[in-house]
Amino acid sequence: MAGFSRASLVLVLLCLVSSSEGREILVGGKTDAWEIPNPSQSDSLNQWSENSRFRIGDTLVWKYNSTQDSVLQVSKKDYVTCNTSSPIEEYKDGNTKVNLNHSGPYYFISGAQGHCQKGQKLIVVVLSSNHNRHFGMAPAPSPVEFDGPAVAPTSGSAGFGGGLAVVFGVLAGWVLM
Repeated sequence: MAGFSRASLVLVLLCLVSSSEGREILVGGKTDAWEIPNPSQSDSLNQWSENSRFRIGDTLVWKYNSTQDSVLQVSKKDYVTCNTSSPIEEYKDGNTKVNLNHSGPYYFISGAQGHCQKGQKLIVVVLSSNHNRHFGMAPAPSPVEFDGPAVAPTSGSAGFGGGLAVVFGVLAGWVLM
């Protein structure tokens, strides 16, 4: 550790802590993603979601024309059937922000008549806080549903997070001396 000053170590620790804060994520990765998809890409929003990693504290952002559309957060059953009559939450402002405050699946459909049936819907799966402890390790792919049994880890990566916490604790103690 001869080459590191205490200020450098503090800066590294602050960067690691700040990287765990939530992010604002534009749904679909672009401003015009919340619309009826092309028939050949009817599941494009869910493909985007499956390739993304969402954590507790992240915020989803929708941009859309509020005079023609809305975003409904719904139950799994209402998602599957495109039922717009009893949403958990309804957003109509054209710049909707939804805080992802718990792990598990979130279900969203368009509130515009017939749009959900044409594929304007989205499932987002938020990783549990246990996934955030594995710095530098790629998390397992997000399942779309949580109806099956839990699968045991296949690698020894579970010990990595605990070892890393010990290293950070020792470094923090050294910096504060």
